[in-house]
Amino acid sequence: MAIISTAGLARTFATKRGPVEAVRGVDLTVAAGEILGFLGPNGAGKTTTLRMLTTLLRPTGGAATVAGRDLLADPAGVRMACGYVAQSGGVDPQVTVREELVTQGRLYRLTKAQAIERADELARELDLAELLDRTTGALSGGQRRRLDIALALTHRPRVLFLDEPTTGLDPASRADLWDLIRRLRDGHGTTVFLTTHYLDEADALADRLVVVDRGVVVAEGTPGALKLRYGGSADATLQETFIAITGRGPAPAEPAPVAV
Repeated sequence: MAIISTAGLARTFATKRGPVEAVRGVDLTVAAGEILGFLGPNGAGKTTTLRMLTTLLRPTGGAATVAGRDLLADPAGVRMACGYVAQSGGVDPQVTVREELVTQGRLYRLTKAQAIERADELARELDLAELLDRTTGALSGGQRRRLDIALALTHRPRVLFLDEPTTGLDPASRADLWDLIRRLRDGHGTTVFLTTHYLDEADALADRLVVVDRGVVVAEGTPGALKLRYGGSADATLQETFIAITGRGPAPAEPAPVAV
């Protein structure tokens, strides 16, 4: 069953030089409980598509549903069905992890007691329990990303959108976050819509990949199927496959720090 479905989803921006078609008609479906890797070169329309699906940007064409909620007719329903973790977090560095989690719960109209209970629950699930009384500014990069995800899960969304969640993290923190994403899917049935410039990450995590270029979908399938079709061999790397599909490499990502 599809939990995300789009048909001709499009977004055109008006600029001084004329209209720019950032997304020219994206057609895709995402199954419930699937980890989808959404890939593309720089300027392909990935973030614009993600922002439309999370109601942060209104489409100029096409249609979409998220968890059965129509993107245009019921944006509030879409927002209640999804959680969104942006490329850069928005926590207050001067408040504690507990305060951030409880405040998020209150924003979702939980009672104070419910918000405290949900904060404790999320802290246990995301390995933040020992950090509850630490200010967010004192957290490591990996800890901050876990907090960002915890905040996005406050209202128990069916779909979690992650926009380049591991950029800049060290290898150990990246591995921890990969495990967390798998646990969310396996333990809670959460659908994960993931954009990343790390192709090894997409290869390791995604059940299926959708590649967009110049605002349209140009390839989709499991990592193995795409390697066979476009890379010529099951032993091809996803980097080789990606270049064969698009004719160019992914946008450069900040290198992951090397553990010392």
